[in-house]
Amino acid sequence: MTENVGPIDASQNPRYSGIATFARLPRIEDVPRADIAVVGIPFDSGVSYRPGTRFGPSHVRESSRLLRPYNPAQDVSPFAIAQVVDAGDIPVNPFDITAAVNEVESAALALGEQVSRIVTIGGDHTVALPLLRVVAAKHGPVAVLHFDAHLDTWDTYFGAPITHGTPFRRASEEGLIDLTASCHVGTRGPLYSKQDLEDDERLGFSIVSSEYIEEHGVEAGIQRILQRIGDRPLYVSIDIDVLDPAHAPGTGTPEAGGLTSRELLRILRALSATTIVGADVVEVSPAYDHAQMTGIAASHVLYELVTLLAAQLARD
Repeated sequence: MTENVGPIDASQNPRYSGIATFARLPRIEDVPRADIAVVGIPFDSGVSYRPGTRFGPSHVRESSRLLRPYNPAQDVSPFAIAQVVDAGDIPVNPFDITAAVNEVESAALALGEQVSRIVTIGGDHTVALPLLRVVAAKHGPVAVLHFDAHLDTWDTYFGAPITHGTPFRRASEEGLIDLTASCHVGTRGPLYSKQDLEDDERLGFSIVSSEYIEEHGVEAGIQRILQRIGDRPLYVSIDIDVLDPAHAPGTGTPEAGGLTSRELLRILRALSATTIVGADVVEVSPAYDHAQMTGIAASHVLYELVTLLAAQLARD
C-alpha cells in the first residue's frame, strides 16, 4: 500500500499561503485513494433566524490552517494511519430545499463509494437529514449523538417540513435512527412548551442538558452518553451553537449557558471505543464570528472527529 499523503509541511510552505483545504490536506482528486473525506455543504436556506452558514465550509477551512499532524490528546497521528482528503463542496440548490436535500443525498451516496467515512462541514442543520438517509441505507437505523443548544425535533416552520429545526423529527419518522440509543447533548434555553420535550422523547431521544453537565460534571455526562449509545453504529451531529456564545459567537441561533470548547472536545475524545459511521459539524455563520473564534473551535471539533475515525479504521 502506498504511503498516505498528509498535510502540506508548514516548515517548508507558510500556513497562510496556498488554497485552504481542511487542515491543508490533499484534495481528493490529487491522491489515488482515500479513507476519510471532509466535504463541505454550503447551504443555509433552511435557517429560521440569522443566515450565513452557506459560508461556513470556507471559513472553517481557513480556520484550520494551524492544525498539526499529531493529536496528543488521543495519541494518534490521524493523517499517517488513514488517507484523509478534502473532497471540496457539494453544490446544492439555494432556492429549493427539497431539491437541495436530494442533491446532498445523491452526492453523499456517490462519495461514500469512494471513501469509508464522510465528515461534513455545514451549512445549516437541514443537511443532517440526507446524510442520515445515506448512513442508514448502509447500516440500518443508527444511534444519533446530537450536540446542540436546540432539540431540532420540531415539526414545521411556516408549513415547511424540512428545515434546520426539523431534521431529527423527520429522521425518526423515516426510521433512520435507533430510538433506544439516541441522545441530545448540551441542549438549553427556552422552548415553545413542555410538549416539545414529550415529543422529543417519543421520537427516540434522551437528553444530557447543559445544565446537567454544569451540575454533575463532564465525566457524569460522558457516562450517561456512553450508556445510552452502547455499541450501535453511531452518527455524530454537532451544531456549533452547543458551545456558549463566548466560545462560538458565529452561529445563527445562539443561546447563553452552553458548553465550553474544552468540555466538548473532552466528550468527543471519550467516544474512542464507539463505532462512528459518519459525522457533521454545522451552523458556523462567519459573518457573526470574531477573530475566527467559531471557525477555530469548529476546525478542532472536526479534527477530533477525523482522529476518532482514523483510529477506528486502523483498528478495523
